[in-house]
Amino acid sequence: MEEELRAALTLARLAGERIMRLYGEAEPREKSDGSPVTQADIEASALIVEGLAKRFPADGFLTEEAQDDGSRLSKKRVWIIDPLDGTKEFIKRNGEFTVNIALVVHGRPLLGVIFLPARDECFYASPAGAFRDWGGSTEPLSVSARSRFEEMVLVVSRSHLSSEDKQLSERCGFARVERAGSSLKGCWVASGRADVYVRAGTVNEWDICAMDCIVHAAGGRLTSFTGERFKYNCDDPRIHGFLASNGTRHEDLLRLCNGPARQT
Repeated sequence: MEEELRAALTLARLAGERIMRLYGEAEPREKSDGSPVTQADIEASALIVEGLAKRFPADGFLTEEAQDDGSRLSKKRVWIIDPLDGTKEFIKRNGEFTVNIALVVHGRPLLGVIFLPARDECFYASPAGAFRDWGGSTEPLSVSARSRFEEMVLVVSRSHLSSEDKQLSERCGFARVERAGSSLKGCWVASGRADVYVRAGTVNEWDICAMDCIVHAAGGRLTSFTGERFKYNCDDPRIHGFLASNGTRHEDLLRLCNGPARQT
């Protein structure tokens, strides 16, 4: 897995450089699902997929910005990619957008890379553990040990506070609520800056696969609302909500998330 990790790290940074060259020049278009897409999304996607396909031609690919022809379903190894997670944050120029690359083997994420181009900060995980590379140094990642709700931190979307976030915060009485964009929220859980991140509604595999790998490698948990780990490279890549946490109160949080006040 070392060769794959080196390739993913290199390509994430190269994609980040391409994205930053287009920073401030975003002219978003609307996709069929109503979400925005920019030239940076498209160019970063092509760079990553072409680079990985050249190195690992037998592997499959699932990426947000490319047509899914279904050929990945017969592959043992599949790269799941979001070349620019947080396009809205990219358009807003707040720096909280990421490049997400994950490698799934038999449905399980074994490698995850999340790179923040605007900060030159990288979170990554492999069977060797989870790490953060920033400021010229590399440090291991570990979730916090906080287990009392009144000491814990809930991280929510930069763009809005959902009704589920509000309900969970009110029920648990968290110490504070912090905001962040893109998959950076999951990285904050993995690094101990935050303890809980909940997302109701539908996301896609490329939104959370790298995050899932990093959170678990750092000692945390990321599951469905029924408490199960996700299997990736599914025929339908949609995921209907998830909970990420430091793991100390995960079952309690699941019960609260599944309470009668939760809306689906």
